[in-house]
Amino acid sequence: MDLSEMRRKDEALLRRAMTLSLVVGVLLFLVKFGAFWITGSAAIFADAAESAIHVLAVGFAFFSLRLSQKPADADHPYGHAKISFFSAGFEGGMIVLAALFIIYDAINKWIAGLHLENLGLGTLLTAAAVLVNVALGAYLVWMGKTKHSLILEANGKHILTDAWTSVGVLVGLTLTMITGWLPWDPIFAILVACNILFTGFGLIRKSVGGLMDVAVPEVHAQLENLLKKETAEMGIEYHQLRHRDMGDGHWVDLHLVFDDNTTIREAHSKATRIEERIKETLKPQATVTTHLEPKKDHMRIHGPPGGP
Repeated sequence: MDLSEMRRKDEALLRRAMTLSLVVGVLLFLVKFGAFWITGSAAIFADAAESAIHVLAVGFAFFSLRLSQKPADADHPYGHAKISFFSAGFEGGMIVLAALFIIYDAINKWIAGLHLENLGLGTLLTAAAVLVNVALGAYLVWMGKTKHSLILEANGKHILTDAWTSVGVLVGLTLTMITGWLPWDPIFAILVACNILFTGFGLIRKSVGGLMDVAVPEVHAQLENLLKKETAEMGIEYHQLRHRDMGDGHWVDLHLVFDDNTTIREAHSKATRIEERIKETLKPQATVTTHLEPKKDHMRIHGPPGGP
């Protein structure tokens, strides 16, 4: 199987995973809203509201995934994969908005007076939602990391956050049923919202980092170790190493410095070998651009070489 065929299969697999997430998200929202309808619980409402935001975010993520898989064109010569960072930021923003609304609603209901009923059935429905979300979220995070899809990984983390939301709701409902003290319900709704806020801000931070091309220390260390080894073996030097995360892979460029007597054919051969080694090292894929320089001109323009 060639590389292009493998890539097409991976893309189809990611689209199926995102479709599964969207369908399950809609079903679980209906289950949670039904649980809220029969109980009047602020905590269950918080869970249902978070699920509603999740469905909206998954819809945007689904669109982003399809767009990110489009090849480069005249208007987007570097491709469309950067949309994955927009998607993660959008999902993080939606999570934050949901959390703030949950806190407001819980406090408002607490002040207005609490009234709960059918907590047993509501608890069972919430527990079922937890099991489904844990299985789906873990699968999506694993798939996202395996296939290096930030969109899918962010979606999976959102679903796991939804599961933790439901666990918090279960604890609150259980304490309410055991003690008969109704304020446990809004208290746990607020605690759940705080956890949601933490996850949302984390996704926003990751999104901003990707859009601003923040350097990834692990990737830089990998590249430095590889380049020091390869250039030492070839008797050449390198500098101006730069790299960025494109959402679906890495873009790397650097300068290679050769002895003045090196032929173009030999320099090109060595540069190509280095490019191939970088592509083999960085997953899921890498685009590498090398700039070849003779040592004399390099010294005149840049000064003594000495790594990046």
